[in-house]
Amino acid sequence: MSDYVIGLTGGIACGKSNLSRALRAYGAPVVDADEISRALTAKGGAALPAIRARWGDQVFEGEELNRRALSDVIFADPQERAALNAIVHPMVFAEMRRQMAAERGPVVLDVPLLFEAGMENWCDEIWCAWVPQKEQVRRLRKREGVTYAEALRRIHAQMPNAEKRKRANHVIRTDGTKEQSGQIVISLWRNALSRRQPKGAERL
Repeated sequence: MSDYVIGLTGGIACGKSNLSRALRAYGAPVVDADEISRALTAKGGAALPAIRARWGDQVFEGEELNRRALSDVIFADPQERAALNAIVHPMVFAEMRRQMAAERGPVVLDVPLLFEAGMENWCDEIWCAWVPQKEQVRRLRKREGVTYAEALRRIHAQMPNAEKRKRANHVIRTDGTKEQSGQIVISLWRNALSRRQPKGAERL
C-alpha cells in the first residue's frame, strides 16, 4: 500500500485533468477516479446494468451509455445525482483501493468529488485546482457546448470552489498556460517526494 497519499481535486473545468496529465508525464503514479468511472460505464461496463435498471433506455443508445442524456438527468435533480453516485462510487472506491495497494511510495488520487465523497480522510495532503467562476463557465461552454445557465447549473452541483480552496493544503491556479500549471504541480510533487524520502535517498 502507498505510504503517502495526495488528493488532487478541483471544480468542474478548473484544469485538474491537465495537472494530472503533467504528473503522469513526469512519472508520478496517478489513480484517476474519472478514468475508472468511464471504464465502469463503457460498453460492457460493470455499472451499466444498475444504471439501465434505474433510468431505462432513455440514457442508452443500444448497448452504450448516452453520457449526455445521463448528464441532463443527473444535473437537473440532486436526488438523481445521488442515485447515480450510489451505484458508481462503491465500484470506483474498490478499484482505487486496488490500484493504491499496488504502489509502495507516494501516489496521487485524482478525484473531482474528493470532498463530496468524503475521501479527504484517505489523503495525507490535498491539492486543489482553481480558476475564477467566469473562467469555469467559459471553458464549460466551449468544451460541452452548453448554455450559460447550464454551465452554472453544473458548477453549482458541486461543492463551491471557495470551500474546496479553504480545505486544501495547496491551491493551484490554472488560468495561466497549461505549461505553467504543469510546472507548479510537478514542483509540488517533487517537494512531496523530498519530504517522504529518507535522508540521503535519491531524489528526482
